[in-house]
Amino acid sequence: MVDRSKNVELTEDDLENESKGQLIKMAGQLRDRRNELNQMASERASKRDDLNAETREKVDEAQDHREKRDELNELVQEHKEQRNELNAKANELFDKVEAMKSDLELNEGKDLEELEDEIEELEFKQQTEVLSTEDERELIEKIEAKREEYQQRKEKLDQNEDLEEYVEKAESVRSEASKHHQKVTELADKAQEHHNEMIEAYREADDIRDEADEMHEKFVEAQEAADRHHEDFVRVQKRLRELDKQEEEERKSEREQKEEEAKEEAEEIYQKFKDGETLDTEDLMKLQKTGLL
Repeated sequence: MVDRSKNVELTEDDLENESKGQLIKMAGQLRDRRNELNQMASERASKRDDLNAETREKVDEAQDHREKRDELNELVQEHKEQRNELNAKANELFDKVEAMKSDLELNEGKDLEELEDEIEELEFKQQTEVLSTEDERELIEKIEAKREEYQQRKEKLDQNEDLEEYVEKAESVRSEASKHHQKVTELADKAQEHHNEMIEAYREADDIRDEADEMHEKFVEAQEAADRHHEDFVRVQKRLRELDKQEEEERKSEREQKEEEAKEEAEEIYQKFKDGETLDTEDLMKLQKTGLL
């Protein structure tokens, strides 16, 4: 803020009634305070301009993050589309696998691994437990039935060469879709980072812009005060010129009056000279000054 206690105040009464010496003193005070305020305004304008430049840098930084975020989001969208297309293709392949299994009746009953486990359990029981002849015969029949079921299912799988190929292809496509999904996640995270940095840069730009606006207000305050002191300085200078002109006119009037008086006196002396009166040296000099002799 401007220290108003240091300002120089000029009233119309001062301008009209103060002495020339006092007005000269006041003109010096107004000039010095004006220069001080102009320097203050210049410093504040420079600080304001620096802050505005810093604001522009932050806005540029935010815009850069915005562009990078948008570029990454475009890549995210591209990978999403590819992921979705691959997932759709994988789903079609898996549906085909399920249809093939259904045609082979592979969806009915237990899978091969489960049958292998059951056979192993039954064989382990046969080897480790003491059973009656009847119980052991029933156990052997169960083992044989499981083995036969296992063999039948295995033969059905072996009979269809395309099934395994479809399974591998479906899993490969699903794996490729997963890679695109991973890329989506990575790029989305990076895009979010740039978004956060963009928001922070805009926030900092707003804070700096507020400082610049405040500094501009201080600049305007100092400049207006400087302008007011300059205007008052010009008014005092104008008044001093008026006083100088007034004094010059008074001196001129006084000179003219003295010249007129001298001329009248010289004419009287000249008349005495024409009348034959004797003139002293001083009278003769007066006649010479007026050009009458």
